[in-house]
Amino acid sequence: MKSISISKTLIAALSLLLFACRENEPSALLPQEQSSIQPTPLSKFWQPLDVFGINDNKKSKEVLYGRDLIIHTAYYFGPRGRIAQQTNGLNCQNCHLDAGTKVFGNNYGSVASTYPKVRARSGKMESIEKRINDCFERSLNGKPLRESSKEMRAMVAYMKFLGENVKKGDKAPGSGLKDLPFLSRAADPSKGKVVYELRCASCHQSNGQGIIDGIGQSYVYPPLWGPHSFNDAAGLSRISNMAKYVKYNMPLGVSHETPELSDEDAWDVAAYIESQPRPHKSVPQDWPNIAKKPIDHPFGPYADQFSEQQHKYGPFTAMKKPKK
Repeated sequence: MKSISISKTLIAALSLLLFACRENEPSALLPQEQSSIQPTPLSKFWQPLDVFGINDNKKSKEVLYGRDLIIHTAYYFGPRGRIAQQTNGLNCQNCHLDAGTKVFGNNYGSVASTYPKVRARSGKMESIEKRINDCFERSLNGKPLRESSKEMRAMVAYMKFLGENVKKGDKAPGSGLKDLPFLSRAADPSKGKVVYELRCASCHQSNGQGIIDGIGQSYVYPPLWGPHSFNDAAGLSRISNMAKYVKYNMPLGVSHETPELSDEDAWDVAAYIESQPRPHKSVPQDWPNIAKKPIDHPFGPYADQFSEQQHKYGPFTAMKKPKK
C-alpha cells in the first residue's frame, strides 16, 4: 500500500509540473484572436444527466457500475483484470473522455437516441451491445463481452441513462467529434513528428508507449502505437478521426472552444501517429458496400482511382464525396 501511495503522489506531482510548464508555453493564438473568443454557452450543447442523482437504488447501482467500467476498464478486463484478462490495458475513457460526457470528446450523447441503427461498416443493424464489443475488439484490441453479462448490461444502462434527455432519432449537439477542415495538401508525418515531440511526448512518451500506473494495471497516459495500443481496425486508425480528436481535446485539458493546435499541426501529428506500427486485425467483412467506405480509410479496396497512400494521408479535397 505504501508503494501505491507514493506512486499516486508522484503522478500528482508530475501532473502539476506539466500544467505549470504548459502555463509558460506560448499560446497557439494571437493576442487579437484570444480577445475575440466568445465561448459558446453550455446550453447549446448536450449535457448528461446527473448519474449521482438517480433515486431508484437498483438503477443507480447499475448505472454507476457501468460508469466505473468505462473509467477503469483495465482494472476489470486488462492484462491484470480482476474479472478477465482480455484487453490491451486501455480504458474506454481514453477515447471517450470524461467517461463519455465531454462535449466533442467522442462522447456518448447520441448513443441511446440513435441505436439500434444500420452501420455502413458492417452493412447490418447494430445494437448498443454490438457497438461496445466493437470497441473491445478494436480499440481495446481484445475479446468481446457476453451480451448478457452483468458488465455489458451495466455499460448499456450507463449509456442509455446519459442520453435519456435526447429525443429518439435526434443527434445530441456536441456529441461525437467536431468537424475539422481538410488541408489543401497531404498530412505530413515528418512535420507531425516535430509536433509530437513538442506537445505530446511528455505524456505519451517519445516512443509512443504512454505511462502506466504504479501497479502496472492501467495507463495514466495511453500508448498511441505499439502492441498495447488500439489496432488498425479501430475508428481512431482513420486520420480524420485522430486529427479531430487531438485538435479539440489535446493536450489534455483543452476544449473545442480554445484549441491549442493549429489545423495543420493536428493533421500532421495525426499522420505521424497513424504512420507508426500497431496491432493488425483482419476484418474482411467490413464495408460490404465499398462505395460507402470513408475516404480516409487506410486500406483498400476502394471504389475510386485514388491510391491507398492518398486515402491514408490525403490530400482529400478532390476525393470528398458529395452529401446526398
